[in-house]
Amino acid sequence: MNTLEQLREHSIVVADTADFHAIETFKPVDATTNPSLILKQAQSAVTAELITETKLGLKAGRFASAAEATLDLSVRFGVEIARRIDGYVSTEVDARLSFNTARSIEQAHLILEKYQAFGISQDRILVKLASTWEGIQAAKALEAEGIGCNLTLLFSETQAIAAANAQATLISPFVGRIYDWYVAKGEHPKSAQSDPGVLSVKNILNQYKSHGVSTIVMGASFRTADQVLALAGCDRLTISPALLEELEKRQELVQPIPTVSPTGQPLRTLTRDEFLLAIAGDTMANEKLADGITRFIKDQETLERLLSD
Repeated sequence: MNTLEQLREHSIVVADTADFHAIETFKPVDATTNPSLILKQAQSAVTAELITETKLGLKAGRFASAAEATLDLSVRFGVEIARRIDGYVSTEVDARLSFNTARSIEQAHLILEKYQAFGISQDRILVKLASTWEGIQAAKALEAEGIGCNLTLLFSETQAIAAANAQATLISPFVGRIYDWYVAKGEHPKSAQSDPGVLSVKNILNQYKSHGVSTIVMGASFRTADQVLALAGCDRLTISPALLEELEKRQELVQPIPTVSPTGQPLRTLTRDEFLLAIAGDTMANEKLADGITRFIKDQETLERLLSD
């Protein structure tokens, strides 16, 4: 077996792309999308028809705003992806709602209604929310309704604990963006095994397994194939087409991370104040969370301008 085939023996592989062709090629179990990924595909011949239909719908008054048109486009992308895979499709709530619990819940319901109109059942969809306190509380309320959530932009154990308290279906800790922050500070890891992003995900995974937390850990935002392989055995790994292609060409033996036995002790519960103080005291997590939200908003607004053109 090649390296990618071996990796699939230890972790569920998720496609970090909105490229339909790549999804058909690599056949991931799950897939995720967001305005940033859709924007990358905006000029693709494969997706041009969806873009054009949405533009015409906005011009004809079918949508009240460019934001509504963008949400509809995200769902249309998700529908096409859902028809090509068997597992979850994650679809993002507008990042501008990252600090508004009520509005996030409202948009989550709208996302599910749109999917259901295309015949895609609720159990196939994960609503993506930023791992702010407000986003995590939205996930808690949605999970209580039976709506699965993917908490994204997660950079710290604090966020992971709060997500587990909320009984989130899945979290997406961002390996590559943690790595980027340390490299920008002049700290270059000697190997993937000492990579701070990799170590962060391992610590979270160990916390969850030792305390019997059922929330799925999905390593995300990888910069190198070696980072991916260092997390073989993580519940899920969302990987870009370029790295999937590289892993498919490689032949080395894949060694999964050691498993951790449950201790029988429950995970501690965080209050809002404890959460906010911990994030405020974690410079990397604080900066990367703000940066991630800002980037998603920028790409959302760029996509809205594209559809309004």
